[in-house]
Amino acid sequence: MFKKHFKAEHLNATEDDLQGNEEIGRYILLPGSDGRAQEIADHFENVTVKSHSRGHNLYLGTLSCVGHPIDVAVVSTGMGCPSTEIILHELFHLGAKRFLRIGSAGSLQPNLVKVGDLINAQASVRDGSTACHYAPIEFPAIASLELTSSILLAAAKLGLSDQLHTGILHCKSSLYSREFGANPLSNDNKAYIDLLIRAGVLASEMETATLFVQSQIYNHQLKSRNGSPQQCVLSGAILDVVGDLQHYDQSKKMPTSIELAIETIKTLATQELVG
Repeated sequence: MFKKHFKAEHLNATEDDLQGNEEIGRYILLPGSDGRAQEIADHFENVTVKSHSRGHNLYLGTLSCVGHPIDVAVVSTGMGCPSTEIILHELFHLGAKRFLRIGSAGSLQPNLVKVGDLINAQASVRDGSTACHYAPIEFPAIASLELTSSILLAAAKLGLSDQLHTGILHCKSSLYSREFGANPLSNDNKAYIDLLIRAGVLASEMETATLFVQSQIYNHQLKSRNGSPQQCVLSGAILDVVGDLQHYDQSKKMPTSIELAIETIKTLATQELVG
């Protein structure tokens, strides 16, 4: 289960790279693209870049939190749960234990969740098979309370509470077919999405289910082995709402989500390290 001297195949990283923050390790931010990772790294101090041929470049740095430096990193997961699963597996086995995704989503409740709003993911509907290789479909994909609450506190501090929605996401394995009906099963897919809308699911995206399921399982494995309060795995997600079922435009991403993510990391670090 735990390999000594684990070697990552898709990241240019070692165990030493991900150490820091006492026993906690670096706080890791997980966007979908390397361009987004670079944009996030611009908020760091003392940045070191460890590039990789697959584009999952790792940006190491620090943030100042109440006068204390905290160790952080950002790396792209790529698109979808299969790619996310690979990057998360390698990060965890290199020692990372704190994960915050920054992604995008399409609103399923356009009268409530508007383009330009933000979502604090509490849980995900598991509409994909990647996480099924970790746990059966009945196993829930739930974010860590520590991160969902830190996101709420950070949003209040930044004056973003009015545009932040906290709730359940839909995590799918197909964008064009499941959400936009581009295949012979379009009627079935539409009926499924309509059901989610009636159930109150806020928005649809493609990565959080495996992030949450893997993190919960890794958390159990780590706590069973160590028992230390700091030896736990936490994960959460902040999503930009970039469209709905009628229109989707990722160019509408706002820098606000990055500001919220940075403040969230500082809020969590204050509780874990500084306070």
